[in-house]
Amino acid sequence: MDLIIPTSHTHEGLCSFQYFIRDTTRRSSFAGARTRGNVGSTRKIHVGLRKLRKSRVFAVSEVETFHSNGKLQNHDKPLNGHMGNGHVSSSSIEEFESNNHLRKLVRNGELEEGFRFLESMVYRGEIPDIIASTSLIRGFCKIGKTRKATRVMEIIEDSGAVPDVITYNVLISGYCKAGEIDNALRVLDRMSVAPDVVTYNTILRTLCDSGKLKQAMEVLDRQLEKECYPDVITYTILIEATCAESGVGQAMKLLDEMRDRGCKPDVVTYNVLVNGMCKEGRLDEAIKFLNSMSSYGCQPNVITHNIILRSIREGKVEEAIEFFHDVEGCGVKPNAFTYNSIMFGLCKAQQTGRAIDFLAYMISKGCKPTEVSYTILIEGIANEGLAKEALELLNELCSRGVVKKSSAEQVVVRL
Repeated sequence: MDLIIPTSHTHEGLCSFQYFIRDTTRRSSFAGARTRGNVGSTRKIHVGLRKLRKSRVFAVSEVETFHSNGKLQNHDKPLNGHMGNGHVSSSSIEEFESNNHLRKLVRNGELEEGFRFLESMVYRGEIPDIIASTSLIRGFCKIGKTRKATRVMEIIEDSGAVPDVITYNVLISGYCKAGEIDNALRVLDRMSVAPDVVTYNTILRTLCDSGKLKQAMEVLDRQLEKECYPDVITYTILIEATCAESGVGQAMKLLDEMRDRGCKPDVVTYNVLVNGMCKEGRLDEAIKFLNSMSSYGCQPNVITHNIILRSIREGKVEEAIEFFHDVEGCGVKPNAFTYNSIMFGLCKAQQTGRAIDFLAYMISKGCKPTEVSYTILIEGIANEGLAKEALELLNELCSRGVVKKSSAEQVVVRL
């Protein structure tokens, strides 16, 4: 729903509210005082190299290659079955062309045709390219056909090709997204290559999102036994789940373990803990924790401050505004969510006039209001007993394209 409003619409939206204030101030004490004013692991490129029979040599024709002088040259003529002094077998050329065709089918999204062609390749004794096969698995997973993706894995394993960890990770991710965690764990058990941290993180995320923290911790133990060491993403996943299931106290113990293992928490890790404290009503502790982050070599970001602001905006609007200006003072640039939080708090406090002033301040600081910015104010106007005027204003904003019709309909239901 957070749609950035085009610049041309920004001023139209603001003008609508300012006109509304001038028009309604005479009839009510509506207007108030003006408010002061992307884990990353490096992915190894797998080029499908494999052991070939001595009689097999790959031939490349009509492609660009690098000459010995380092310049890129284009060969627009066939190599006539020879490369250097080695004879090129017709089977090698056929396999090369078959893999090119497989890649083309997958690239064009022709998954079923690609699957049938893969089967025919293996039937002819050809070894499929791992990258193309992995893309085929990914394609089937994206459309929820995990059984077909598994069949692709079985075919390439039977062909003599060697799937790499990326291939397995794609299949495991597909199962996890489909909610088939048991199948993902079965793939983990039978991997022919060592799982990497991405493999485990994918499974841990799914287990934690499913409320299976105990099983996730068992997988972590297994990961450590395999000497595949957790990274910051691993621990952040587990800390977030621990906050939700066992509370921040237990999560802090996991943070200590993380540090003891030499894994440095990042701002996302700290934000998870700040959020956990706020959800438990430990706002003062959350602010203290925020202020201590820099001593650990991690600076709070706008999201950190937004989490705090969201917790204090209702019922403590003046404190929220003071905190907002503190955020500005420490060099963190507020985003639309930051401004929206203040406007929401003001509207809840029946101070919609100040909220509209805050919209003007937001625009003056170069931050584009979102659709949410406007709908917050419209609902604030309605809650002050001006439902008819709010509806008229909403219709005007819709006609100008500032608020989408679908969003307006949702607002009308709440008015």
